[in-house]
Formats: sequence, structure tokens, C-alpha cells
Amino acid sequence: MDADSLIDRRRLRRKLGFWRAAAILVAVLAIGATLWWSLPGRSAGAHIARISISGVVTDDTKLLATIEKAAASDAVKAIVVSLSTPGGTTYGGERIYRAIEAARASKPVVADVRSLAASAGYMIAAAADHIVAGETSIVGSIGVLFQYPQVSELMDKIGVELKEIKSAPLKAEPSPFHPASPAAEAMIRAMVMDSYDWFVDLVAERRGMPRDEVLRLADGSIYTGRQSLENGLVDALGGEAAIRAYLTSREIDAELEFVDWKPRGERSFGVLPEILAGVQALVRRNAPIVSISDEIDRLGGGKLFLDGLVSNWQAGAPSP
Repeated sequence: MDADSLIDRRRLRRKLGFWRAAAILVAVLAIGATLWWSLPGRSAGAHIARISISGVVTDDTKLLATIEKAAASDAVKAIVVSLSTPGGTTYGGERIYRAIEAARASKPVVADVRSLAASAGYMIAAAADHIVAGETSIVGSIGVLFQYPQVSELMDKIGVELKEIKSAPLKAEPSPFHPASPAAEAMIRAMVMDSYDWFVDLVAERRGMPRDEVLRLADGSIYTGRQSLENGLVDALGGEAAIRAYLTSREIDAELEFVDWKPRGERSFGVLPEILAGVQALVRRNAPIVSISDEIDRLGGGKLFLDGLVSNWQAGAPSP
């Protein structure tokens, strides 16, 4: 075989390799599109949307969008909010409460208290039409907390002094760099108590309880699911069976499937990332392309941060 024939054969192999890889890539993208359109919320079949809230509650815009989309979907006949959270920021809890309140206007909403729904977590549960808990679930810790560190003594020991010039005595107070003045403490306490009163009124209204009774329960105490049923903080004990029993009373088909709705960026793609990575490696041998797995590698990332007043139960610490 002469040199020209060898060169032509190699060129043909490269072309065939490229088009094979391109065909595989198109097939994978088609599969990905099919999977995307079959994700919860894009199914035409009637179902019950289950939205999980776990960890620290923050101002989560993706979660809020998920609740709003579920509420607007004709396929969703009811919403179950599954809770395993110690609470978080009062503002984060308030926004989720308002989103569930709006969803409740169009379809039944059930709060499913799993291991824990305390502080802002219970605030969220109170937004639902019906609260179901386990017998040993942790419920309550109704209250508001403001914390700040105090490092002035440490700074004195290491010989560090912070100088500041302020426009007014209460600017940037309380400060971790010096003890709070009585005026600063009074300012923060007034803010905490105003938020606490709002929380108490919210629970009294949603649970149909006298305010004095809620105040008795809202001393920061936590309760088991059994205790919470007795004191009126939850409506029923159990799991899916108790949820379905309530939804049946609201004329929701007992045979409807529970479908997990997750905020964008938390969806499970199964083996799709591995398939895409393999295709990427194959195509790179034939032609330079932009990475298609970088975004998938990033899915599920992020960080939590707290802003504003906190309504958060901490195990091992005094109740707020």
C-alpha cells in the first residue's frame, strides 16, 4: 500500500471517529432532553407533589420557586411539605410560610414533620392546612434568638484595641469588640420581642388557639409528636397513611402517586453524568469541544449562610 493510500485511510478514520462521536453526543442529548421533560413538574399525570425542606432554613429563592410552580401546576392535586429542620432565619421562615400560604389557596397542603420541625421549621409547618408528625418527632421551640460573639477580653489579653468613630451611639451595635450598652441591649431585645410576638400571633391564628395558650407553649420548649398532638401543635400522628387519610377528606384521590419536586440544581440525573463524561472523553479525541460536564459537576453545590434574626433550635444548648 502506497503512502497516499495510508494517508487517505487515516483521514477517513478520523472523519468516521468524529461523526460517530457526534452521533453519540446527539443521542445522549436527546436522552437528556427526554429525562428533563419527564422530571417532576413536567409530567402530565395527576400526582401529589412532595417538597422536602431540611437543614438550616434560609432565604432560598429556588425553594420558593419550586413551591410556586407546584402550586400553579394543574397536574399537582395536593402538596406535602416534608420537614426535617431545626429552623433558621426568621426571614427565611417567613418567606417560605408566605409561599405555602399562597399555595394553600389553590390546593390542599400537608406538613409532614419527619425527625424535626422546630423554631422556623414549625413556623413553616403552621402554614399548612394539616400537620402530621411522628410519635417521636421533635416539634416546637417557638421563639426568636439574636446572638453575637464577645471578644473584648481576648483582645485585651493579646494587646489589640479597636478604635471606632460612629455617627450615633447605636450604630453597629451590639459589637463583638466591646460589651453592649444598656441602650444597645434594649434595642435588640425590642426587635427580638417584636418578631416573637409576630410568631406567637401566627401560631395562634393558624392553630385556632388562644394567644395565652400559645404563650404558655412558646417558652422555647420542644415537644414530641405525641405531646404536640395533645397540646394542639399538630393534627395527627403517622406517616403516609395519615396524610392520605386527610387528603381523602379533601376529595383527593387516595391512589395518586407522591412525586418528589426538587429545586433546580438538586435534581437527580442518575447515570446521565457518567454517560456524558464518557461521550466527552470520546469526542475530545477527535475534535475540541466545550466541556459539557462542568455544570453537572457543579450541581448540588452551594453554601448556607444566616442573615437577620434566628429562629433555630440547637440540641445541647438552652432553648431560645
